[in-house]
Parts: sequence; structure tokens; C-alpha cells
Amino acid sequence: MKTVKELLTEISTVTRNIETNYPEVYEHLDEIPSTIPSEKNPEISTKELEDYLESLIAIITKYKEEHQ
Repeated sequence: MKTVKELLTEISTVTRNIETNYPEVYEHLDEIPSTIPSEKNPEISTKELEDYLESLIAIITKYKEEHQ
């Protein structure tokens, strides 16, 4: 299992890739429901970070399939 630091690094890398190479997708990332916590000070687990990373990868994979 990856550490929180490793997951955050990967999330940052994927997000930068989307921002740089797919700005039309990047502008909608803040609309992903999984990024909106339902609590005031939520605890973020490694599972939630893994899920978010997977969702970012899935978004860009689907976009590539549909637009290239």
C-alpha cells in the first residue's frame, strides 16, 4: 500500500499533467463530487486518496479515448 505522501505526489503529478496537456478538462476538476468533503475537518484516508487518484486517471483516460 502506498503512503499518503506517495499518493499526494502522484495526485499532484496527474493534476499537473491534466492542467498542462488538457486544460479543457482541468477547469472542471473542482466539480468532482469526491473532492467536496461533507464534514468541516474531514480525516482523509489512504483509501480515499487512492480512489481520488484513480478517478483522475479514469477521467483523463476516458477523455483521451473520446478525443484522440
